[in-house]
Amino acid sequence: MPARRISEEPAYVLHRYDWSESSLILDVFTRHHGRVALVAKGAKKPTSNFRPVLLPLQPLRVGYTAGGGEGQGEVHVLKGAEWVGGHVMPTGDALMSGLYLNELLMRLLAREDPHPPLFDAYAGVVRVLGSGEHGDALEPVLRSFELLLLREIGLLPALDAETMTLAPLQPAARYALVPEAGLRAAQPGDRATLPGAQWLALHGALESGGPGSYTTTLRAIASSAVAPMTFELKPQLRALLQYHCGSPLLRTRQLMIDLQLL
Repeated sequence: MPARRISEEPAYVLHRYDWSESSLILDVFTRHHGRVALVAKGAKKPTSNFRPVLLPLQPLRVGYTAGGGEGQGEVHVLKGAEWVGGHVMPTGDALMSGLYLNELLMRLLAREDPHPPLFDAYAGVVRVLGSGEHGDALEPVLRSFELLLLREIGLLPALDAETMTLAPLQPAARYALVPEAGLRAAQPGDRATLPGAQWLALHGALESGGPGSYTTTLRAIASSAVAPMTFELKPQLRALLQYHCGSPLLRTRQLMIDLQLL
């Protein structure tokens, strides 16, 4: 297949790697083409127009030449990048949270696999992180995006029934979301569980926006369903995400653990 030019593509830099003394390899999340690898030639030079632009958690529009090969994971050539603007770089806990989401996307999304609704939801989360006014909304927003990510890639079981038996949830009974078993009745030793009524509320919020409306769904989950249950939901989602990410432990997660120990 001949090479093709991609122009004005909404994108975020997830990570950057040194490629040579003057160039970078970028892991980029684009709206219409998914995760792509781009080489930014000369981006490390002081005079490069790329130098101040290719930063994580900043909305960009990029142009690149997609090579003519058929294999996924091919490295394409970056031709242009423009900062769209709208918010400043997140700092502190918000910055760490954004880098954590970037690592999740790199570990869980296949290359060249588009997820436009998930991209829009990610952009919404980044805007919250960069606003400097997230306050108590930070944890609900993160948990909401984790739920949407798992759902988008087919790793989140239905939250209105037990996974193995398909039995409907009982509002007053407690259930745990665990790797391999999915959603099941609480057992002695479970670190965290939620009543069936709260799992059903999450299920309703996930379904509220309909297909392709993750921005609306994200807002619905974060504002109504997740906030009261953040403490119990966090360890369950983190365990499920780490299970699907495999070893080693997420680097951003390990760094957050180390910082909490200081």
